[in-house]
Amino acid sequence: MNKFTGTYTALVTPFKNGKIDEPAFERLIKFQIKGGVDGIVPVGTTGESPTLDYDEHVRVIALAVKYAGGKIKVLAGTGANSTSEAIYLTQQAQKVGADGSLQVAPYYNKPTQQGLFQHFHAIARATKLPIVLYSIPGRCGIEIAVDTVNQLVHDSVNIVGIKEAGGSVDRVSQLRAALGSSFTILSGDDALTLAFLAAGAQGVVSVASNFMPYEIVQLVRAYRRGKAAMALKLHDKYYKLFRDLFLETNPLGVKAALAMMNLVHEEFRLPLVPMSPKNRETLRATLKACGILKHAEAKTAQRS
Repeated sequence: MNKFTGTYTALVTPFKNGKIDEPAFERLIKFQIKGGVDGIVPVGTTGESPTLDYDEHVRVIALAVKYAGGKIKVLAGTGANSTSEAIYLTQQAQKVGADGSLQVAPYYNKPTQQGLFQHFHAIARATKLPIVLYSIPGRCGIEIAVDTVNQLVHDSVNIVGIKEAGGSVDRVSQLRAALGSSFTILSGDDALTLAFLAAGAQGVVSVASNFMPYEIVQLVRAYRRGKAAMALKLHDKYYKLFRDLFLETNPLGVKAALAMMNLVHEEFRLPLVPMSPKNRETLRATLKACGILKHAEAKTAQRS
């Protein structure tokens, strides 16, 4: 089974005039490849998956596979709060060539832990793709318990990892103690990546790497290669940006940043709307202070 370690970018889904902006999506993925990421995660939380219909959802995954061209892995977001929907999307992702599936905990339903087990068990049985679970209780209202993760891993050989977005470093230690180093744990929070790595995580599904892939790759690689001081220096340099990126609901901040860098249009589908002017200016100032926006603006000037 594939191991999904290193830096994975939780890609935005670019829109233009209400439609998926396929040229912008291609540019973004090429930017990721150039930045050295290990993989991309299309149609997850950051990709506004709840606002895409089935055909669009599968289309975005297919485009991600096409544009990645085998150079980086595609871990497709195919989770849902309906088990049958999650199975359908996962099987379609398999058909179009995704390397794996990211499966978020069912949201809104608030199933029991037995319900979570049966949900992920059914999905795992319906696909040959390796599966990375996704625990984000702040959005889903429930946490995938460590015991449930342990039960699932021993039940289904294609459940290979978890994206942890609950903000708890202690949970990383609990998962590591229960499942050992062969089970992949990925940080789901840019601000906690370094702390999670120190506790035994093997990478990150990053939002910030949409617009700064090289820098996130360097942070993760530095720590994993034993250069903790270098990783800490990078963390300190970009920590305020990691925080300001989430002044409003994700992906409002990351799309604003990408638009400032002329990589995508700042367009959303309702109920999401652009950042407030005040928070946008705060984010812009932080991007400039970190050197990210200044570098991008210089490149734009050179092209023109």
